[in-house]
Amino acid sequence: MDWATIIGYWPFVLGMLATGVVSGVAAGLLGIGGGAVIVPALSTALLWMGFDSDVVQHVAVGTSLAIIIPTGIMSARAHHKRGALDIEVFKLWAPFIVAGTFIGGLMAGWYSGDVLRIVFAVMAFVIAANIVFSFQTKLMGHLHGSKPTHRIAAFVVGYLSSLMGIGGGSLTVPTLVAFGHTMHKAVGTSAAIGVAIALSGTLGFLISGWGVSDLPPLSVGYVNIVALVLVGAMAAVCAPLGAALAHRLDQKTLKYVFAAFLVAVGLNMLWKVLAG
Repeated sequence: MDWATIIGYWPFVLGMLATGVVSGVAAGLLGIGGGAVIVPALSTALLWMGFDSDVVQHVAVGTSLAIIIPTGIMSARAHHKRGALDIEVFKLWAPFIVAGTFIGGLMAGWYSGDVLRIVFAVMAFVIAANIVFSFQTKLMGHLHGSKPTHRIAAFVVGYLSSLMGIGGGSLTVPTLVAFGHTMHKAVGTSAAIGVAIALSGTLGFLISGWGVSDLPPLSVGYVNIVALVLVGAMAAVCAPLGAALAHRLDQKTLKYVFAAFLVAVGLNMLWKVLAG
């Protein structure tokens, strides 16, 4: 490898490190797994570096899911030790989450980058609205005892989470709370469900992106190894900084900050679609 090639990689490396810092601080601040931050940050960084706009969103989503695997495992273990993981709910959800996520990952190759951006934007708006107005509890609360409803919800959450590149916490937690679970149980169980989403979704994106041209350097399918290592490491290091800041803010303020963040991300995704 000559010096020109090595130097050419540095903007990519620096972009990934910056993405890790931003996503880590924001994830710690907003209490999310990071996918809602990693996907828009990573896709924007890749676009700025001149990669094909039609594969950028796929790479951002696939890589985000891969990054969530180790962080999700650590989070799930911590919640399990505290007794905040509902094993029965996890067993009920897991097969349908895996099926929905894997199918979403495989189908992602059929969709254009703009379709994935629109899916992300629309779901960001829906999640933000649910945070503020809590309409999901009103719509689904009476169905908490229905196992078929749980299974359908698990499949839908898995499918959408795969296309968005998130661990599903923004969808799983309010759904479990709507079904009558406490917030602690919902968060802990969601962490374990997020691992299932990330594993299955990553596999789907590896397969659907296999052999695709114009991918960023060192990509395996739609998963970029450089971003996986650099973003994942920096996010893990910087997340405590965001968490420390979060404890200085009122919880109600944090809720509205997260909702505003999601709206801003959704608008940015739609702008990319319209500007492209």
